[in-house]
Amino acid sequence: MDKLEDMSSVYDFDPITGNIPATKVEITVSLCVLYTQGVETKQWREFGRTEVIDNTLNPDFVRKYILDYFFEEKQNLRFDFRLEKPLGGIPGKKCGTIILSAEELSNCRDSATMQFCANKLDKKDFFGKSDPFHGLLQKFTICHKTEVVKNTLNPVWQPFTIPVRALCNGDYDRTIKVEVYDWDRDGSHDFIGDFTTSYRELARGQSQFNVYEVINTKKKMKKKKYVNSGTVTLLSFSVESEFTFLDYIKGGTQINFTVAIDFTASNGNPSQSTSLHYMNPYQLNAYAMALKAVGEIIQDYDSDKMFPALGFGAKLPPDGRVSHEFPLNGNMENPYCNGIEGILEAYHQSLKTVQLYGPTNFAPVVNHVARYAAAVQDGSQYFVLLIITDGVISDMAQTKEAIVNGAKLPMSIIIVGVGQAEFDAMVELDGDDIRISSRGKLAERDIVQFVPFRDYMDRTGNHVLSMARLAKDVLAEIPDQFISYMKSRGIKPNPAPPPYTPPGHTHHHTQI
Repeated sequence: MDKLEDMSSVYDFDPITGNIPATKVEITVSLCVLYTQGVETKQWREFGRTEVIDNTLNPDFVRKYILDYFFEEKQNLRFDFRLEKPLGGIPGKKCGTIILSAEELSNCRDSATMQFCANKLDKKDFFGKSDPFHGLLQKFTICHKTEVVKNTLNPVWQPFTIPVRALCNGDYDRTIKVEVYDWDRDGSHDFIGDFTTSYRELARGQSQFNVYEVINTKKKMKKKKYVNSGTVTLLSFSVESEFTFLDYIKGGTQINFTVAIDFTASNGNPSQSTSLHYMNPYQLNAYAMALKAVGEIIQDYDSDKMFPALGFGAKLPPDGRVSHEFPLNGNMENPYCNGIEGILEAYHQSLKTVQLYGPTNFAPVVNHVARYAAAVQDGSQYFVLLIITDGVISDMAQTKEAIVNGAKLPMSIIIVGVGQAEFDAMVELDGDDIRISSRGKLAERDIVQFVPFRDYMDRTGNHVLSMARLAKDVLAEIPDQFISYMKSRGIKPNPAPPPYTPPGHTHHHTQI
């Protein structure tokens, strides 16, 4: 609540008026209206409008817009300026500059790590001692359960970490109830007792204030000499701020995007309309749609917009050798293409020069990106490989080994299956249910997301909608995979640079 109160106080702030440049035009009233665009409908809707500012050519709006941010979506914004007295300017001519700054709301991002032990808990088992565990509740909702410590009345539980938001939702004085139970195999755990505390009390750490009597109210009512059912002591308590994906992006981390396209013969002859590589002059094929859908979002996180584009499974001129790692632009020394349009152009040219062949090997392109990722492990860059394929993988063992090795590096892999083939074997690479392993080694992280494009095709033939759905699903896991790498290596984001201020403009800027 403190943060919301601080935010609301901004609305009461009286902004400093900017200097009015020499001009003969008088602006009577101005305001700015923000519109957001629907991902599916593409319709513009008014989201909010600023306060009105009188008589200035440099309006400095105080009103803030609070928007939900989604990495996996292209979120278009439009800003319209309204004037009571029209300027009478020339349509399409530049009439000024708008300066925007965006800031992520902190929303209580701290995590607390704590450890408890207990002493002289009640004995609940007929044979042996109790098997105690405890649960933390806030607002009568369980937010954490410890492990069970077998056959002891003096357990020492393992340390655990929990978001402060889950513990008290930012209210440091909210009551936290701790219930202690004796574990039973049949699930009918015996209640030993409970006590209450708060985040503010726990934050004192190990002290006399954090030794709690465990009370069983029913037992206390029945027995006059009842004292307690044991004590629980806080052994340690520490708080750490959780960094977000945007913290790293603001600190300068670049997302490097690489695409690898399947040129195996199972795609069909590109000159025939039945081919998945067929170049219809009126619409994109499935490969181009998948590339455009994912690439147009990721490109905004790479400052130079230069992307390596690879192909695999084709015979290359002039000698017809089969390659599973060739540059679409034909330049072995510099496989980079300028933007998504550059990749599409190189893809179209490759279809005219290479011969579709086989087999479908992923390991070479995975290892290609892994070599670059291995050279930059300081958190300044993160690599995303998009593989677009029509068939079942031929080198599963080698690809699994490449993915297990890649899981140690700053990289993620997106695999999009196009066409009507069965992709059952591909699901094994997507470690959502069972973590991928190779030669007895488990992958450190889940870095692969696989989806068949046909699941996202709009029934009405709306390709824009199909592409938006695909991008939303395949990119949704990237921020978590990114954070899991940074946390595993203890990498913290660099401080964000100060917001841009043009010369002679010193007052506050609109924040989104």
